[in-house]
Amino acid sequence: MELISVIVLNYNGKGFLNSCLSSLASQTYSDFEVIVVDNGSRDGSPEYIEENYPWVRLAKNDENLGFAGGTNVGIRAAKGEFIITLNNDSRADSRFIEELIKPMADPEVGVCAAKMLFPDGRINSAGICISRSGAAWDRGMFEPDRGQYEFVEEVFGACAGAALYRREMLDEIGLFDEDFFLYLEDVDLAFRARLAGWKCLYVPGARVIHHHGGTAGVGSDLAVYYGNRNIVWYPIKDFPFRLLITSLPFIVARNLAVIPYYALRGQGGVILKSKLDALKGVVKMMEKRKDVVCRADYSQIKRFVEIWGRMKGH
Repeated sequence: MELISVIVLNYNGKGFLNSCLSSLASQTYSDFEVIVVDNGSRDGSPEYIEENYPWVRLAKNDENLGFAGGTNVGIRAAKGEFIITLNNDSRADSRFIEELIKPMADPEVGVCAAKMLFPDGRINSAGICISRSGAAWDRGMFEPDRGQYEFVEEVFGACAGAALYRREMLDEIGLFDEDFFLYLEDVDLAFRARLAGWKCLYVPGARVIHHHGGTAGVGSDLAVYYGNRNIVWYPIKDFPFRLLITSLPFIVARNLAVIPYYALRGQGGVILKSKLDALKGVVKMMEKRKDVVCRADYSQIKRFVEIWGRMKGH
């Protein structure tokens, strides 16, 4: 058995921890460690973990480093050759780890995506999809689970709420981009993995129940800000030059179109700030392109890119 490190990021999520950690304690796969990274919680989460889950390694951050920064703390502390990221508001099936690790027998697979379900049984994520507009979304989101996603298959990337990453791959392409802080950091990582030539497989046998938005809140100002800022950043950083140039009309159109949408929802100030801050970071993202490992043929990327799409996490 290979040692697997499970990273659970927590921020004021004490109410979710029992369900999440108890599900990990019941796994059929035995050779794994659990690292809970606490992002400066003020709800007693660290004390609760220390008192009730002595087998969990606890890493305490003094402040909230976001999903990217917090998860990276856990990855750097991990001992495993494989890394699982799991949201704290998730409950894993007993065969979750056992099923998720199976495709890693293929050395070309760098990422595995789990089957994420809402508590009511609908699909939360069966991998992630991307479009020319920069929009990224969870495959199958909100669909009734009728068995349409019951096959192991290649997908563009994995939702980091329940995903497995090969450490060898992370050593090559880098960890989550901490400038993203929250939202679409998994899309950026998925894109960099693809560009470096790694495959991502969706594994339906690895199931989790996910409350979705348990920490940041669905449609909250926090989610709207970071999601709409980062949707500008990741295409600039990751799209192959040919794809970026030909996609600019789609990117511009989508980013303009969402402004009145959020304004009508009473979030006009938030959406404007997100777009202004996105523009301020364009130069930095252009500079980051130089560090992106790129071995994949353009056709290997283009086959996953749809014309339009929805926004991941919203």
